Amino acid sequence: MDYQTTVSINEDQKSKKTTKKATTYNTKPTPAFVGASWTALCLGMVSYCIGLWNANMLLNEKGYYFTILLFGLFSVISVQKSVRDKLENVPVTEIYYGISWFTSVAAIALLVIGLWNADLELSEKGFYGMSFTLSLFAAIAVQKNTRDIAFLSNEKTDNV
Repeated sequence: MDYQTTVSINEDQKSKKTTKKATTYNTKPTPAFVGASWTALCLGMVSYCIGLWNANMLLNEKGYYFTILLFGLFSVISVQKSVRDKLENVPVTEIYYGISWFTSVAAIALLVIGLWNADLELSEKGFYGMSFTLSLFAAIAVQKNTRDIAFLSNEKTDNV
């Protein structure tokens, strides 16, 4: 008599059917987090722009740094949206997903290259880098909060 006393891993995995269950996130962001996110976004953007306004640089240089700020903000919001869409099984084309990541990295790289070659004090370079980083992070948080609140509002109206 030849009894099988163990089950191989492959046979065990074949017997179990794995289904990917969509995870729903139904926690509303707290008003404190929403307020902190908006405050950080405004603080970062306004600080960056005030720094540009007061900087001793040519107008075309100011335009370059301002455009990099706008480009970076749009890019990180696009990344946040596409990552969240993929997480919620909303169709996202790979080309859009890749472009949104590429543009976010490009915006950061363009700022770093611009600051590296700028004729600014090291403290000014640090100021622009930190206010830019604060703005990008806050834009992601604001987009996340906005999407969470909209999702929960739609879910509430669907259940009523």
